[in-house]
Amino acid sequence: MAFNHLPAGVHDALGPLSVTPVTHSMPMAKNHRSDRTSADTASRPSPSTVLDRLASGPSRSSRITHTEHLPPREGRHAVWPDRIRSEVIAAVQAAGIEHPWAHQARVAEHALDGESVIVATGTASGKSLAYLAPVLTALLEGSEAPNGRGATALYLAPTKALAADQRRSVKELSQPLGNAVRPAVYDGDTPFEEREWVRQYANYVLTNPDMLHRGILPSHPRWSSFLRALRYVVIDECHTYRGVFGSHVAQVLRRLRRLCARYGASPVFLLASATAAEPSVAAGRLTGLPVVEVADDASPRGELVFALWEPPLTELHGEKGAPVRRSATAETADLLTDLTVQGMRSISFVRSRRGAELIAVIAQERLAEIDRSLARRVAAYRGGYLPEERRALESALHSGELLGLAATTALELGVDISGLDAVVISGYPGTRASLWQQAGRAGRSGEGALAILVARDDPLDTFLVHHPEALFDQPVESTVLDPDNPYVLAPHLCAAASEIPLTDEDLELFGPAAAGLLPQLEAAKLLRRRTTAWHWTRRERAVDLTDIRGGGGSPVQVVEAGTGRLLGTVDEGAAHTAVHEGAVHLHQGRTYLVRKLDLEDSVALVEEASPPYSTVARDKTTIAVLETDVEVPWGDGRLCYGSVEVTNQVVSFLRRRVITGEVLGETKLDLPPRTLRTRAVWWTVTEDQLDAARINPEILGGTLHAAEHASIGMLPLFATCDRWDIGGVSVPLHPDTLLPTVFVYDGHPGGAGFAERAFHTARSWLTATRQAIASCECDTGCPSCIQSPKCGNGNDPLHKRGAVRLLTELLRAAPEEPGPKGPDREEPGPKGPDREGADREGADRNEPGPERSDLEEPGRE
Repeated sequence: MAFNHLPAGVHDALGPLSVTPVTHSMPMAKNHRSDRTSADTASRPSPSTVLDRLASGPSRSSRITHTEHLPPREGRHAVWPDRIRSEVIAAVQAAGIEHPWAHQARVAEHALDGESVIVATGTASGKSLAYLAPVLTALLEGSEAPNGRGATALYLAPTKALAADQRRSVKELSQPLGNAVRPAVYDGDTPFEEREWVRQYANYVLTNPDMLHRGILPSHPRWSSFLRALRYVVIDECHTYRGVFGSHVAQVLRRLRRLCARYGASPVFLLASATAAEPSVAAGRLTGLPVVEVADDASPRGELVFALWEPPLTELHGEKGAPVRRSATAETADLLTDLTVQGMRSISFVRSRRGAELIAVIAQERLAEIDRSLARRVAAYRGGYLPEERRALESALHSGELLGLAATTALELGVDISGLDAVVISGYPGTRASLWQQAGRAGRSGEGALAILVARDDPLDTFLVHHPEALFDQPVESTVLDPDNPYVLAPHLCAAASEIPLTDEDLELFGPAAAGLLPQLEAAKLLRRRTTAWHWTRRERAVDLTDIRGGGGSPVQVVEAGTGRLLGTVDEGAAHTAVHEGAVHLHQGRTYLVRKLDLEDSVALVEEASPPYSTVARDKTTIAVLETDVEVPWGDGRLCYGSVEVTNQVVSFLRRRVITGEVLGETKLDLPPRTLRTRAVWWTVTEDQLDAARINPEILGGTLHAAEHASIGMLPLFATCDRWDIGGVSVPLHPDTLLPTVFVYDGHPGGAGFAERAFHTARSWLTATRQAIASCECDTGCPSCIQSPKCGNGNDPLHKRGAVRLLTELLRAAPEEPGPKGPDREEPGPKGPDREGADREGADRNEPGPERSDLEEPGRE
C-alpha cells in the first residue's frame, strides 16, 4: 500500500515497532447485530488479558500508571406503560428486546403524561428506546388521522453522523409498522429534490440545531403542517450543548417553541444525556421548561478495565531545552496496531483531524509489514469527508469489516457500534462526561471491555494519570450554559422578529435580559417598533447575524491555488491562527501549505506539499479591566471576577517536527489585531506575599507566567471547557490593579461561563494547579507542567519553583469558598489603558474544537 501523503519524517520519529504478530485474524462479519458468535465470545480474551498483552513490550508496563476495574452490573426489567401501542411493543420484541429496563419504562410514562423528561444514564443503557416507544406510539396514532400525519416528531442531534445512525435504527425498529412511521434526515447533506418530500410527508424528521436555526425556523411557513402537528422534540446527547454553543441552542429552542405555539402546538421535550451532574437543571436551562429527571440506570453492564497510560520521556528536547515525551499520537498508533493484530475491534479517539489521519496511516503501514490484509481493516473517521464516505465507514465498522478506527469526536456520540472490544483515548477529551462517553463505546453488547487513556504532554493529562481519583472518584461535570448572555441573545431576538414580529408577550420566553436589549437593537437599526411589535428591518437574513457554533464572521474559503478548487472553509475567528501565510493545512489526508491569506476577500490560497513539520501560531495579548463584579480577599491578595477587553494579535508561527514536537524555527507574521469583550477571573498578590514566597523581581514574571499556564491547563477539570476555549495573561504590574496579576478569560464574546466557574472553584482549581506543577518530574518546566502549546511568548520566561512557592503562599489564605455569585451581567464600563509587557496564553476557538465538518453548514431554504 502507498501512503503518499504522510508527512516526511514521521517514520524516523516513531521508533521501533512494538507489536507481536499473531497467527490468526478475525473472520469478516456479515451482520453487525450478530457479529459475535458464541464460539467467538467464548474464545475472546478478557480485558485484563488484552491489557497484559499490550503492556508486555519493552518498557511498556511502566507506562501504565493506574488500572481501574469497574465490576459488572445486573439489569432490572419493568413493563411498558399500558398506553404504549401493542404494535410498538411487538416491533420492539421483534428486534429482540422482550422487556424494557426500568428507566426506559419510567421515561415513557412521563412522556405519555405530557411531561418533558431527561434520561441521563450510561452509554449503551437504551436511552434511544426510552424515548422512541412513546414517539412511535404517537406517530402510529397520528397516521390514522385523515391526512395521515396527525402527529409529528423532531429529532435533534449535535452531529450528522448521529442523525443518520438514528434514522437507520428507527427505520429498522419501525419496519413492522409499515408506512405509519416515515423517518427522514434533513440536513446539509439532504439533496434538494428530497427536501420538499420531507417537509410534506415525513413524520419523524432528524436534523441538528444548525439546520433548525438556519433552515427550518426561517422557512417556518413551508413547515407549517409539520409544526402544527409536532408532538415530541427529542434532543439527543444534550450534554454536548454547553458553553456558548449550548447557549445558542437554548435560544434556538425558544424560537422553536414560540413558532409551535403560533401554530397551536405545544410539544413535549424528551432529552437524552450521558450521566451528568444535575441533568434536570441543565435540561431546564436548555429548553426553558420544567424537566423531570430519570437518572437511575437499570441496564446491565459488563466489566470495564480502564488503564491510564503515560508515554515515556525521549532524548529529544523542545523549547528552552525542555525534555519531550513520546507523543500521544505515536503511542496511540502503536496501541491501535497491537489491538488490530490481536483481532480486537477497537476505536481510538483523537482530538484533531490531523491526529486521526496520522494514527490511521501509521497503523496501516505497520500492519502491512505484518499482514497486508490487516492494513485494509484500519481507517480514519473525521468530519470533512463526503457523506457517502462517512456512511461507508460506519457500515464497515458495524459489519466488522473494519477492526480499527482512528476517529475524532464525530464518532464519540451515540452512534450504535456493537461489539467493540477496546477504546484508546488519545489525550484527555476535556471533561469527565466526554471521557466516559468515549470509553462507553466499547462493550456495548454487555461484555467486558478495555479503555485506555493515553496522556498528552500537557499539565492536565499528566496530573490525571498520576491522580486517578480525579477521574474515578469525582462526579461528571455540570453542563454550563448561559442563555441570557447578551452576545448570544441579541441575534436570536432579531431572528425571532424576522420569523414573526416580536411582541411584549414573547419576551418572557426569551428570558429576563430580552427587554433591555430591544432598545439597543433598535438603536443599531436592526429592529424597529411598529404599534405593538418589533420588526426586523433589513433585507439580509437575520439568522446570518450569528454562527451558533461560536465562530462568527464570514468563513474563510480555503482554495487550491493551482486549480481554483474549493477545499473547505475555516471559521473567521480562527483564520489568523489556522490559515495564516506559511501554515500547514490538512484536508482529507492531504497536506497543504498556505501561500496567501486574503482577509478582505476571505480567501486562503494553498498548494499541496509534504513538509516535515506542523505549524503553531504565536500571538500577543493585552487585557483591560472594564468592570469588577465580585472581589474577595485571599489574605492580602484578591480574587476577582468581571468584564475585560482582550486585544490579540497573531505575530508569528513555529514549525514543529511531526510527532516529536521538536521546534525547527519561528517565522514572523504581520496580521491586524482583534479585540474581544468577555468575562475573566483574576488574582493579585502583594509585596508581602511575594516576600513570603521568596519571589524576587528577577523571577516574578516567569513565576506568574508559569502559574498562568498551569492554571489554564487545569481549568477543564473544574469547568466544562477545553484549554483552547480559554486564554490567560500574566503581568508583573497591571495598570488596573497596580499589582502582579494573573488573568484567565473566556475565549468567546460576552463570556461562556468558564471563568465564572473558575471563580467559584478557585481554591480547588489552584490547589490542583500547584500539585500538577510540584509533582512533575522535570527540573525547570516542560509541556507536562508549565509550558503551553499556544503561548504567545515562546514559553519565556517561566519559573517552575517560583510558581509552586507563590501558589502555596496564595492558597495559605484562601477561603473555603470564594464568595457569593456575582450580580447579573451589566453593560461594561469604559475601556482601560493599553497594556504592554504581558506574558500570555491565548484562546483559540477552533483548534482542536468540535468536529465542525460533521456538524452542519446548511444553505438557504
